[in-house]
Amino acid sequence: MEDQDYSCLRLDNQLCFPLYACSKEIIKRYKPFLEELDLTYTQYITMMVLWEKKEMNVKELGEHLYLDSGTLTPLLKKLEQKGYITRSRMKTDERNVLIQITQAGEYLKEDAVRIPAAMSECVRLEPQEAKVLYILLHKILKQFKEEENQTNLTSSSD
Repeated sequence: MEDQDYSCLRLDNQLCFPLYACSKEIIKRYKPFLEELDLTYTQYITMMVLWEKKEMNVKELGEHLYLDSGTLTPLLKKLEQKGYITRSRMKTDERNVLIQITQAGEYLKEDAVRIPAAMSECVRLEPQEAKVLYILLHKILKQFKEEENQTNLTSSSD
């Protein structure tokens, strides 16, 4: 058998692993803060979008959060049961579901506003380091989104 270099298969040489591990660890550190609000991490990021946008359809929300409707639907049902959002069919297109934040959802923002500062204590990066990391991660996400859009264009023209 020919000598082949398998160093590309070393865990230490993978970009995906530290991203995965950091994501898992950061979400774990969110947990105690979010438990006080009775929210999961995905419910929290959903509420963050709705605090900013107030209303949007499920497809738009999924695009913001990089989540599919199969993941969003049960999450939105829970948020509706908690009284933080309402879901309704759009009158212009019954296939689209409109998500709107409620007054209770708006009030929740008052309790959540301290979480980002508390989390910055958990992830100790200098502001410039955090900015560089943010830019790089969003560059990767943008690339993936562009590839996905290109794939969708190609498959819809077939």
